[in-house]
Amino acid sequence: MAENGAFEKRTSQSSDSADGAPARREGDPCWVDAQLSDVEAGRRFYGELFGWTFRDPEEPEAEGESVRACLDGEPVAALVRKTDGRMPTVWSVYFHTPDAVALSARIRAGGGQLVTPPHPVGGLGTAALAADPDGAVFGLWQPGRRTGFGRRGAPGTFAWAELYTRDTEAANAFYGGLFRDALFGPGASPDFGRARVSDVFPAEMPPHFLVHFRVEDVDAGLAAVARLGGRVRVPPFETSYGRVAVVSDGQGASFALLQR
Repeated sequence: MAENGAFEKRTSQSSDSADGAPARREGDPCWVDAQLSDVEAGRRFYGELFGWTFRDPEEPEAEGESVRACLDGEPVAALVRKTDGRMPTVWSVYFHTPDAVALSARIRAGGGQLVTPPHPVGGLGTAALAADPDGAVFGLWQPGRRTGFGRRGAPGTFAWAELYTRDTEAANAFYGGLFRDALFGPGASPDFGRARVSDVFPAEMPPHFLVHFRVEDVDAGLAAVARLGGRVRVPPFETSYGRVAVVSDGQGASFALLQR
């Protein structure tokens, strides 16, 4: 594809302002959540690390045992209690769509799969989980009353999603077809990149998305992670979109710290 270079380009600017204008193009990252066995432990870890406060869900019957994380009163993420111990302990990224059913059909047509078909989350919106042709799992969010991030790009909030994949050309074609406007449209400044699995992780690591949270100082962030019972998975390294370190919380959910 002629546009592949645009997808490969790393930018230090979020598609939203630092104080968090909501995502609007199909394919803009609009939400993240962590699936955890112990949500209370997650509250302690992330509250101390990022300064998050927490609110109970607006519709408990729709969202299950989860809490919304907020920074300065604005929603930035969710911690969700795993309903099955066999489920992975992971951070997931969700991409904005105006029509989750139509996007799901395009995902299947492009060689991807649906893990969880589109389903309503009360009146908040419609969610789905999908996997790309290489097996990396990502979420879809069609907004209802909840649009997604209230704040992003600032320290303590979502700043980047990096796809680690074995076939970058196939990833360019798949996501470029799904999210053309967000990646290549007028004024596009995507906060979604991709890299080969073997560039940072062991070659046997499965393809996956790595959620990045912005910090003022990566080294200070690593010290806080260790003090709170987390682990450093990959020491700091330089990228074209900032200085990054990969860590995990005390329950094993991996994420990245990004200093810009």
